[in-house]
Amino acid sequence: MKYWRIIVCSFLILMLIFPLVACSNQSQTIRVAEVTRSIFYAPQYVALEKGYFEEEGLEVELTTTWGGDKTMTTLLSDGADVALVGSETSIYVYSQEANDPVINFGQLTQTDGTFLVAREADEDFQWEEMKGQTLLGQRKGGMPQMVGEYVLKQNGVDPHQDMELIQNIDFQNIANAYASGTGDYVQLFEPTASLFEQEGKGFIVASFGEESGHVPYTAYMSKESYLEENEESIVKFTRALYKAQQWVQDHSAKETAEVIQPYFEDTELELIETVVDRYKQQGSYAENPLLDEEEWNNLKTIMDEASELPADVPYGELVNFEIANEIIEE
Repeated sequence: MKYWRIIVCSFLILMLIFPLVACSNQSQTIRVAEVTRSIFYAPQYVALEKGYFEEEGLEVELTTTWGGDKTMTTLLSDGADVALVGSETSIYVYSQEANDPVINFGQLTQTDGTFLVAREADEDFQWEEMKGQTLLGQRKGGMPQMVGEYVLKQNGVDPHQDMELIQNIDFQNIANAYASGTGDYVQLFEPTASLFEQEGKGFIVASFGEESGHVPYTAYMSKESYLEENEESIVKFTRALYKAQQWVQDHSAKETAEVIQPYFEDTELELIETVVDRYKQQGSYAENPLLDEEEWNNLKTIMDEASELPADVPYGELVNFEIANEIIEE
């Protein structure tokens, strides 16, 4: 009888312990909304494909929301836990006196990702050549447009006085409009810029990323309330991101292209490699998740030059740098 009591007691103890163990092994889901699907975000896809999030006990559900406004709306309406979007959007939200501001906690790209494409190859291109010409630019108020105007001004060209600037064409139609004959120059993202070169439709003559310097072009952010309630998970998320950033820095463009190809099934591997190499060469991929104060101030300068800075937000107000610092120092 005593023997059976021991067995029953042991069984009951195991029944109590098992759910606790099972719960401890369950991964937490983090819903991420990315502003677009882009080779520009290669470290993110490396983190997913190499299982770095899973190693941290996280399950990341990635959704592409196609546009800064839509991405931020998704985050603010609790359709996502984390957004990958330009840091300028957090300033726009802050200026509306949001009760739950959006906090930047991890940087993914640190330069602009667009290139200036011309009708003809021009190895000795000078920015002043654009005077009197027509530029097919990006949407007003977005980072590509603001960086574009900033770079032009830095090179002695007033985009609103010295040339014709077209900004009323939807993002998805800009490349087609240029291919159809609109504009002398166009501001394009990859892989479209390199694809245009391959097809002879245009030629990259300058990089806005190289000209504008470091800026928090795309960063991970969440609402302040979510960050406070889920800080441990955000630390794990940032740690996985840092592993991927280091991996990209330590491996060739070809190796990176091979890893992220599943996210770009309609793009040839050789073209992905070309784009990754170009972004690596100009230092577009952030080497770590830290968004530093100099980059934040550069962002505000660019926004101010474009008359799009609604508020002079201090660095520490919308940037959580402690998490990234903690990860880097580990």
